[in-house]
Amino acid sequence: MTEQQVPLAVWGGGTGGAAAAIQAARAGAPTLLLTPGAWLGGMVSAAGVCCPDGNELTPWQTGLWGALLRELARREPAGLDHNWVSCFGYAPATAEAVLRAWVAELPSLTWWPNCRLLGVRRIGARIEGLELERLDGEGRVAARVELRPRLVVDGSDRGELIGLAAAPHRLGWEPRELWQEPSAPAAKDLAEDPFFRRQPVQSPTWVAMGQLRQDRVCPAGAPSLREPFAQATAAFGLERTLTYGRLPGDRVMLNWPLHGNDWHRGLDGAFGDDAAREAELVLAMQEHSLAFAAALTEASQGWLELAEVFPRNGRSADLAGPSPLALMPYWREGRRLQGLSTVIEQDLLPRGAGAAIAPLPGGDGRSSAVAVGNYANDHHYPGPDWPLAAKSCRWGGRWSGTPFCIPYGALVSEAVVNLLAADKAISVSHMANGATRLQPLVLNLGQAAGMAAALCLQGNREPAELPLEPLQRALVLDPRAPAAPMPLWDTPWHHPNWRERQLAALEDPALLGTDGHLACPGSLRQSLGEDLLPSQAPKEPGEQSWRGSLSADGEGGYRLTTATDCWPVITLEPALHRWLEDLDGARTVTVVGCCNPWGPWLRISRLDG
Repeated sequence: MTEQQVPLAVWGGGTGGAAAAIQAARAGAPTLLLTPGAWLGGMVSAAGVCCPDGNELTPWQTGLWGALLRELARREPAGLDHNWVSCFGYAPATAEAVLRAWVAELPSLTWWPNCRLLGVRRIGARIEGLELERLDGEGRVAARVELRPRLVVDGSDRGELIGLAAAPHRLGWEPRELWQEPSAPAAKDLAEDPFFRRQPVQSPTWVAMGQLRQDRVCPAGAPSLREPFAQATAAFGLERTLTYGRLPGDRVMLNWPLHGNDWHRGLDGAFGDDAAREAELVLAMQEHSLAFAAALTEASQGWLELAEVFPRNGRSADLAGPSPLALMPYWREGRRLQGLSTVIEQDLLPRGAGAAIAPLPGGDGRSSAVAVGNYANDHHYPGPDWPLAAKSCRWGGRWSGTPFCIPYGALVSEAVVNLLAADKAISVSHMANGATRLQPLVLNLGQAAGMAAALCLQGNREPAELPLEPLQRALVLDPRAPAAPMPLWDTPWHHPNWRERQLAALEDPALLGTDGHLACPGSLRQSLGEDLLPSQAPKEPGEQSWRGSLSADGEGGYRLTTATDCWPVITLEPALHRWLEDLDGARTVTVVGCCNPWGPWLRISRLDG
């Protein structure tokens, strides 16, 4: 076994691991990224979850998430708006190619794919060594290595390194009595109801890819799917079930929670040390997803076919291949670090009636936020939907989640001095995990962890000793992917004074009202700038113009009636949202944006003239 010193080791395989390694290396830190497979993007690529949820509004399209989104839009000729679960959809290989290009341009970043993490050597409060095997393309051991890292980041979906290090962590449910979370079960129920033992974490999904044939259509009166999937199309019908995750080129992401390919059994086998039991779980999940795809194919009478887009061998670096199955499961939850701060459900919910943002972390002084998320909160279990406290609001003609902030302390281990967490392994409660587990936020959490690691190495500090202000300023002022720690509803990523507004809100959180708008007193107005007009937004690939009569529908939505059609209208732009809110009666306008007939909606970005 060879031994190697490394300043920063990132155990990846998750979206957050790739983000942490890229950002740390961009900030100058010599970084080694270790992934168990040959793809590095986790959810956004290898797991095939390519219709991202959350952070869809332009104020939240910042950091590595925003940079990835805009590069995907540049690379996908047909645009990204193709489905009804998200405003974005792309080929998994496209995201993987973007991430690999970012990795390849960084001389200070080394990536070792196809690694098996065997053990973590921890002495007292410090991780001293990582023991691993490097495998070749056939799965044979090519080398055994012990790494001696200065700092370690766990950027995996399931918190594998945290578990092997015996770092204090949580796995599964917590009782309502612990933090008084409104949606958590009571301790009595946790003790007595066998459901909680059968379902220790949220259900994962093994995503499969399909192809809709252009020479066929969805059959009228399509039959129900065969068991156990007979109820999968009951709520929306076959066509809506399939176009839920539609992608460019008539591809579809099969990731369906309602009697579909979510997997609910034997999940504790993913968090032990029994490799044979975990292998059985993997095979069962794969077979279940393929059976669901086959049932959909049969019911569609040839409209849907399987799309063989992933390498069949999970160790292959190819960006195309003969398998419809993603290279890894979509884990919604894993081990969760016990950090210096713990995000609980109340940290995600609006401050009060009519409030547009959740409480800011950090008390009355400077905010301790390092990333913004806004997903509504969503938990996947068998049976009826788990009732969750509402955190959504009507915005821009659609529903969106109330934004919340993740504090830096949620990334820092309370007990292991050189350990940071990214991806889903950050310090959150089981209930809060339903809102913090999504791709956009995880990308920016990984970015924050990577930036923190680089600053720690530069200043010879442990993560718990890192001053907060330099980290926040580094994220905001990053030249490649400036990231927003603060939830400014009125400030899209493309606002010319975006950086100044973020820094002002970090320095004095009292400037940010409960409506999420930044107050601009006279002394600050010049440096912070005015809000944008509804005619001000960047051009995007594939945009078009429509002219017609625009009016509110009385239920928080809007419609544009043209000479030939009547379209629901949505927007992701704050200036247009404010303009729509003030709409009084019908108005003849010309709007610019993108058409999504599967939504269906017109997603408008600006007024023309």
